[in-house]
Amino acid sequence: MPNPPRSTSTDPVDGAATSRSSTAGSPAPGSSTAGSPAPGSSTAGFPTGELLAAARAWRDDDPDTATRAELDALITAVEAGGDRGEASRADLADRFAGMLEFGTAGLRGALGAGPRRMNRAVVIRAAAGLTAYLQAEGGRPDPAVVIGFDARHNSDVFARDTAAAVEAAGGSAMVLPRPLPTPVLAFAIRHLGADAGVMVTASHNPPQDNGYKVYLGDGSQIVPPVDAQIAAHIAAVPSVASVPMADDGWDTLGDELLDAYVERAAAVVAPDAPREVSVVHTALHGVGSETVRLAFERAGFPAPQAVSSQEQPDPDFPTVSFPNPEEPGAIDAALALAAEVRPDVVVANDPDADRCAAAVDDHGTWRMLRGDELGALLGHAMIERLSARPDAERRVLASSIVSSRLLGAMARAAGLEHRETLTGFKWIARVPGLAYGYEEALGYCVDPDSVQDKDGVSAALLVVELVARLRAQGRTLLDVLDDLAVAHGVHATDALSVRVSDLALMPALMERLRGNPPQAVAGSRVDRLDDLAAGSADLPPTDGLRFSLADGSRIIVRPSGTEPKVKVYLEAIESVDGAGDLARARATASERLAAIKADMAALTAL
Repeated sequence: MPNPPRSTSTDPVDGAATSRSSTAGSPAPGSSTAGSPAPGSSTAGFPTGELLAAARAWRDDDPDTATRAELDALITAVEAGGDRGEASRADLADRFAGMLEFGTAGLRGALGAGPRRMNRAVVIRAAAGLTAYLQAEGGRPDPAVVIGFDARHNSDVFARDTAAAVEAAGGSAMVLPRPLPTPVLAFAIRHLGADAGVMVTASHNPPQDNGYKVYLGDGSQIVPPVDAQIAAHIAAVPSVASVPMADDGWDTLGDELLDAYVERAAAVVAPDAPREVSVVHTALHGVGSETVRLAFERAGFPAPQAVSSQEQPDPDFPTVSFPNPEEPGAIDAALALAAEVRPDVVVANDPDADRCAAAVDDHGTWRMLRGDELGALLGHAMIERLSARPDAERRVLASSIVSSRLLGAMARAAGLEHRETLTGFKWIARVPGLAYGYEEALGYCVDPDSVQDKDGVSAALLVVELVARLRAQGRTLLDVLDDLAVAHGVHATDALSVRVSDLALMPALMERLRGNPPQAVAGSRVDRLDDLAAGSADLPPTDGLRFSLADGSRIIVRPSGTEPKVKVYLEAIESVDGAGDLARARATASERLAAIKADMAALTAL
């Protein structure tokens, strides 16, 4: 990796260190107006003179020419006044409403200048704070940090700045050789014996965003109170200029690391599994194509047919409005190709390839499986393996509280332990004895000994193995879903999101539901309301409400941790009296779910 000059004017995609910035003025997904005070405080009533002084001070400490120029333009517009000046003042005030908040998801927000955006100044402070935390709390004067990055705007720049800050502080930085999937970074931490890992990615966020995800030496994402401890060290950094930056000295890793990851990922496929299978794959303009192709080859599967328009990394994600497989339209190009070439399955990864989606031919129409459906299918495959290996050390299955309860029913029937955790793989991956874990948002961990996080590449391999086995038997994934419904009941799930333009509306909505909860939903009595903020013996406290209805349905309402929305998760369960009753049971569960969704949409309307 080239050494990072402190500031140049070369485009970062070509390998130098100056960032490209965004002039987006809206609140960044995952950021908070309640962060630590920056050189400004709140947007309301903030004197213009003080705002301009704070902006000039930040600009003068910013090492990047592009974001300095961005602030200069805003400052000049505010000073000129008029309508443009008022708009620029509001934009500037938003950028200085507080620091971009460091939490368990690290940093994530819109690219741009100022303390409430993702930029080199914010990243350098974060890198210095993380290194100081590792030195103070870990007792290592020379902590080893492995750093990965995706292909988003400025990801390579932020990775270089992190390496430069770690090295100058006395640590040892190891940087992945090129944009690679997040699971490769998560694997590298334990494979290389690092004390921590940093992945520069905003996962499936819109193109104007970037992020900074932190892992500790066990290969798992940080959880409280570590996030607050790191944040305190970041807040103690007086200025960017005070942070020493090395010109060189870090280790740029070679392809040996990727080879080791691919070898381990391919090992999730059983040696005796059939290999005859056809797959369409889309990387959604992210970094997954190469690694998925290599993993398929190593596992002995035919190469997947790529969606050519989405195969190569492109930070602008030009063919999708939102690069998340869950979003409507995101995998339309893959489904169109599937309708043409008729594969056995469609596999999609999100841009950093830590999530995996699958689509199937459902009576002539291609549809994407819900995250809970794929979670149950992978759970079925893992339970079969564990049943054949009673001596396996890892025998616990886990899922998040917002995921379907079907995996728990399957585990109980197989005599295995099942654990529920808070949302996020920072919790799922920490379950002792974990053999398999998933969350409904397309996150699956099928080899926790290797990657203690969700991994869209190894999950894709296990999906394809299951499809190949079923193909050899003349069956499909839908047949297995039918079997599971007959055995354990129909578990129908859905969700709705309440997007907000003002982040303050999220806690207001939660408090409204707490203060005036419904007594019934869709005609079914609310038997129990759990305020998850209180915590329990099984779960740490989190902002959320869980409604248990008399008919067995369940509703969970929680604010998103990475996007400006409140999410409502729904599940209806209907027992099945044999295969002949399956169609009725599905229709009944679907109707009940639709009624619950309609009532919850009304109850959460802003």
